[in-house]
Amino acid sequence: MTFKEIQELIRIFSKSGIGELNIEQDAFKIKMKSIEGCVKVAPAAYSPTFSTAPIMQTPAPVAPAPVADKGESKSESSATQITIKAPMIGTFYRSSGPDKEAFVKVGDKIDAGSPICIIEAMKLFNEIESEVSGTIVKVLVNDATPVEYDQPLFIIEP
Repeated sequence: MTFKEIQELIRIFSKSGIGELNIEQDAFKIKMKSIEGCVKVAPAAYSPTFSTAPIMQTPAPVAPAPVADKGESKSESSATQITIKAPMIGTFYRSSGPDKEAFVKVGDKIDAGSPICIIEAMKLFNEIESEVSGTIVKVLVNDATPVEYDQPLFIIEP
């Protein structure tokens, strides 16, 4: 099973309302269990020596708190603004390391394909790239917080 297939499976599972799901294909095993809005994913077991302890827990959805950056635009939301949403469940990071500068800040101009954040999912750090060019108007998620699939992350003015 590819990483993209696992991401799609997690997305479908989280929206389905199913309580538990177990999949086994050859040497690959995955177990997902929903408990009061939390999704626990056990690691894929490729050999009997791997642990089956959950590796990712996502708390119940919480309204994201806006991040206040210097020079943040206070303009009203307009029809031309684009919202960049999380392509997966995981932990949102604004930079590639704790001592590194954020990929983007409010007021930065970005091009399509520019890295804008990292989402850690299942111990993998996925660099998320912008699909549009424009200016960052607002950062909607705090650094190192869990995000859900399709949760708004940034607002961009094209």
